[in-house]
Amino acid sequence: MADQHEYVPHRLLRCRVRDIASGVEGELMAVINENVSGSIAYERWVKLAYIRGASGREFTTAVDNVEPAPAPAGRRTPSRAKGMTAVGGSAIAEPKNQRA
Repeated sequence: MADQHEYVPHRLLRCRVRDIASGVEGELMAVINENVSGSIAYERWVKLAYIRGASGREFTTAVDNVEPAPAPAGRRTPSRAKGMTAVGGSAIAEPKNQRA
């Protein structure tokens, strides 16, 4: 049986992601539609996500198990709401300048 696979575009390619099955975070390197059948009589295709973990080693998981990784705690990212800042995954209101 020849290896059969095809690359699939994904919105999170080259982004930091989290595998919800294991909780491991890493960079999404590829999504591949792969024939995992061990038989010539029929084909069984699955979409596998290849994630490179912090160790540099890649692992696979079902593409449905991939979600964007939360921002590290304490890292500020802009929020869409005016006057709000995301801190550790939650939005907090920034204090307004007040006169004493």
